[in-house]
Amino acid sequence: MSNSKKILITGVAGFLGSQFAKWVHTNHPEIEIHGIDNFSCGYPENIPDYVNFTELSLGNHSSLPYDHTFEYVFHFAAYAAEGRSPFIRCYNYRDNVLATAQIVNHCINNGTKRLVYTSSMAVYGQGSPPFDELNECYPIDPYGVAKYACEMDIQIAGTQHDLDWCIIRPHNVFGVGQCIWNDYRNVLGIWMRQALMDMPLRIYGNGKQERAFSYIDDMLPCLWRAAVYPQASKQIINLGGSKNVSINQAANVLRNVIGDPTLPVEYTEPRHEVFYAWSTTQKSEELLDYQEHIGLYQGLRTMWDWAKTVWDKYPQRQTLKDPLQGRSEITKGLYSYWQ
Repeated sequence: MSNSKKILITGVAGFLGSQFAKWVHTNHPEIEIHGIDNFSCGYPENIPDYVNFTELSLGNHSSLPYDHTFEYVFHFAAYAAEGRSPFIRCYNYRDNVLATAQIVNHCINNGTKRLVYTSSMAVYGQGSPPFDELNECYPIDPYGVAKYACEMDIQIAGTQHDLDWCIIRPHNVFGVGQCIWNDYRNVLGIWMRQALMDMPLRIYGNGKQERAFSYIDDMLPCLWRAAVYPQASKQIINLGGSKNVSINQAANVLRNVIGDPTLPVEYTEPRHEVFYAWSTTQKSEELLDYQEHIGLYQGLRTMWDWAKTVWDKYPQRQTLKDPLQGRSEITKGLYSYWQ
């Protein structure tokens, strides 16, 4: 494989990274896939055997342990606990901003053809959805600030060092392979774990917040196109579902999927978060040929069938080790359910 084209996927043990690695191998078997992860949000068994894997915590090193050029770099690694980020500022910025700076350095120094970076809809902050790529960005939490800082740094590298890039802003991605053991992110996965443990589904606030959910299989081809399509060069593109629903509605869909429409719901104190958030799809449709095939009900049904299987297969995951071991840098104002 020494003459193969090489790509690098950061966060390859996580949900998006591992599923994307499988998609690339299936659709482009000639590609040599390398991957990095520190297992803060992923698992060793998620990494396919054909991935050349290096365990590494980005942001803690001055350089990457590679002496060859990756044609494309897909930077998916992040600690994406948006609601938790106000209480772990230092960790948030190190794991997101410093890690991305390290990837940018490597791409510049080694002549990477294009860097694909998964940012977040969190950069928009409060506003009037659907959010358009031309909207001003006013993030309201440190996670959104970190993602926006990374976007700006990548664009500066493009101007000053001629780094080619494509910034993707995905939102609320779910599906087979998602972590259901994390208390701080992925509401659909959290609910599935709670249902499997015969617990009520927890909703922060009144549940009238609105989101659009994005099924993983609809996203993966677009991530590849973000690297190879000429028209995606130096573009910022929203990517994900367009059909907004309230959190209450999403919980009802899941209860119907589970087959228990009376499954209890527990309403807890609200979080500091954007209340209405979903994005436009026009640019992703025009530049990346995005098509929304799998809706919330169908996607949840597939994910629930998988979750029941993986719950029995990996019982040790039920005590997921938090990389921060439950600690917070700030305890003032910490929500009761995280204390």
